[in-house]
Amino acid sequence: MDEPDYEQIVALHADDLYRFAFSLAGTADQACELTQETYCRLLTNGRQLRDRTRVKAWLFTTLYRIYLGWRRHEIRFPHLDIESVEHELPPFTPTMVNTLDGETVMERLLEIDELYRTPLSLFYLQGLAYREIAELLELPIGTVMSRLSRGKDLLRQRFALSAGGPAEKIVPLRQDHHQRMEQL
Repeated sequence: MDEPDYEQIVALHADDLYRFAFSLAGTADQACELTQETYCRLLTNGRQLRDRTRVKAWLFTTLYRIYLGWRRHEIRFPHLDIESVEHELPPFTPTMVNTLDGETVMERLLEIDELYRTPLSLFYLQGLAYREIAELLELPIGTVMSRLSRGKDLLRQRFALSAGGPAEKIVPLRQDHHQRMEQL
C-alpha cells in the first residue's frame, strides 16, 4: 500500500478529532496537545494502518488511548502546588542546607545506633555498593537496603530535631553518645 496523504487526513478529521479531544480533556490547550500527539503517532505508526477506510476510527482510538495514558500518569503523579503540601516538607531552608558541614553531619550520624550508622557510613562515606556492604557485614542484601532506608529516615529526623522540627518520631539518643562526642 502506498504512503497515506497526511494533509488530506488532517483536513478531513481535524475538527472532529479536536472536538473529541476537548470533550475528554476539558481545556483547549490539552485538546490541542491530544490532537497533535495523535497526528504524531499517525506519522510514526501510520504504515501499520492496513485499511485506509478505517483511518478515522484509528485516529479516535489512538487519541482516546493517549488520553487514558495521560490520565493514568496524572493520577499516579499528581501535580500539587507547593503551598498545599508545605506542611509535609521537612523544615529545611536553603540557608540551613548551605550551612551544613561535614562536622554537623558526622555529629548527627554518631547519634544514630550503630546498626544503622554502619551501613550508612559504608554506603555514603566509603562509596560501597549494596552487595559489597552485605558481604562485609555478612548480611542479606535486603537487610542492608532496609537498614539504609531506616538509617536515612533517622538521620532526617535528627536534622529536623536540630532545626526545631517535630521530635515525636525521634528515637532516643544512644546512651554513650555524649561520651563519644567528648572524645572527638
